[in-house]
Amino acid sequence: MADRGWINALSSERPVLIAGPTASGKSALAVEIVSRSGGVIVNADALQVYTCWRLLTARPSVADESALRHRLYGHVACDQDYSVGHWLREVMEIMAEGSRPVIVGGTGLYFSALTEGLAEIPATPAEVRREADIRIAVEGKAALLAELDPATRARIDNMNPARIQRAWEVMRATGRSLAAWQGETAAPALPLSAVEAIVLRPAVGWLNARIEQRFDAMIAAGALEEVRAQLPEWQPMRASSRAIGAPELVAHLRGELPLTEAVSLAKIATRQYAKRQRTWFRKRMQSWIPLDPA
Repeated sequence: MADRGWINALSSERPVLIAGPTASGKSALAVEIVSRSGGVIVNADALQVYTCWRLLTARPSVADESALRHRLYGHVACDQDYSVGHWLREVMEIMAEGSRPVIVGGTGLYFSALTEGLAEIPATPAEVRREADIRIAVEGKAALLAELDPATRARIDNMNPARIQRAWEVMRATGRSLAAWQGETAAPALPLSAVEAIVLRPAVGWLNARIEQRFDAMIAAGALEEVRAQLPEWQPMRASSRAIGAPELVAHLRGELPLTEAVSLAKIATRQYAKRQRTWFRKRMQSWIPLDPA
C-alpha cells in the first residue's frame, strides 16, 4: 500500500470496515484513515476486548488510544463471556451516537454478523456450557464436530474449537442446528452496500516475517509478565484464555517448557491462526476491496 492516495478518496461519512489476518497492519491503516478524515476506531477483534491483554493481543497503545477515539478495546473482564451478540449491540450503540465508525479487526464472525445479520439465538444455559467444556477437553473438537449437521459444518470454521463448541451448544440447548437458527437471520445493521469494506490480503512470506518480528517485540515489551499476572486465576476454558500465545507462555511459567520453545510454539500457533483467517476471508469476503499491505 505504498500509494495511499486512495484514502483521500474515501467518503468521510460512510463507515469503513477493515478486515485482515493478524499482524497485517490493520490498526495502522485505521489510524491513518481516521487521522485524515475523522471518525472513531472500533475494535472487531474478539480478544482485544479483554482487560487483561494489551501486549499479547497487540491492542492499540495507551498513546494511540489517547490520540484518537477508540472504542470496544479492553472493556471486558477476563472472567466474563463476550459474544458476537454483545459486540454487535455495542457497535449499534456507537453508530447511534453519530460518528463515522472505522471498524477494524480479524474476527470474521463479527464482520459477517454486522454486514449479513445475526440470528437471535437463546443464551446457552450454564449446565450445557459445562457439559461442552468437559467434552471438548476430554474428547476434543472432532467429537463435537461429528455430531453437528452437515449444513452447520459447512458454515463454521471446522478448525476452530470455539466455533465448534458454540454450534454444539446451540444444538444441545435448543434442539435446533445453528444453521437453522441462522436461516432466520434479521436484517444486517450495516449492509456492504452502505460501507467501504476493505480486506488486507498479504503475501504469506511477508506476513510470517511480521508475525515473527511482532511476537519477539511483544516479549521484549513485557508480554510474559502480562501472562504471569493472569497465572493465579488461569482457566484454559475461558474465552479470554484463547489469546494466541497465552497457553504456551503459561506452560513456560509453570516450568513445562523453556522460554525459547514456548516462543517458538506461540509463533507457530500465530501463523496457523493467520492461515485460518486468510481462508475465512477468502471464502467469505470475495466482494470486499482487496489490498496488499506490503
